[in-house]
Amino acid sequence: MFKKLKAWFAPDALESAARGLYFKIVSQARLPFFYEKLGVPDTANGRFDMIILHCFCVMQRLKKEPLGYDLSQMLMTVLVDDLDRNLREMGVGDLSVGKKVKRIAEGFYGRFDAYSKGMNGDRIVLAEALKRNLYSSVPKPDEGKVIQVVDYLYREIDRLDSVGIESLQAGAVVFGQPDDLVEVRDVSK
Repeated sequence: MFKKLKAWFAPDALESAARGLYFKIVSQARLPFFYEKLGVPDTANGRFDMIILHCFCVMQRLKKEPLGYDLSQMLMTVLVDDLDRNLREMGVGDLSVGKKVKRIAEGFYGRFDAYSKGMNGDRIVLAEALKRNLYSSVPKPDEGKVIQVVDYLYREIDRLDSVGIESLQAGAVVFGQPDDLVEVRDVSK
């Protein structure tokens, strides 16, 4: 009987791993370099989009593993729960939180789809997706900075490909420093 009670109140290993991953994602997304040097708008939307970019990187890795699907879904649940909590803290009324979270989740999946198309070898598609989303409030984003973000995404996804699923299941992910940028290339290449 005590074992059953303990199982009810014990933390879910999958949720714990997803929360660990999410904490690392948010920490990386908050690095000042993105906002100060790469021109990402330092706004609620800009910060949200940086979290989405890093979730995208981790989820790209997870979807390559049969065991990664459930963790990827739990990561999305943790993200949505955090958005829900933040909206409530910002004073959004209970009746409209669900609608806003649904709209944000749809935006996440739209971004995920656009970034996936760009990661399949078409740097121009990825750069345009970043301009539409990450730099949406910037009238004319600096091409060089957009390309640096493209390079960063390619590098981080390559880096995550070498991370064992066991590490991710333990909630451990290490991102590279965003200022460790590769040579800036023209968007048309």
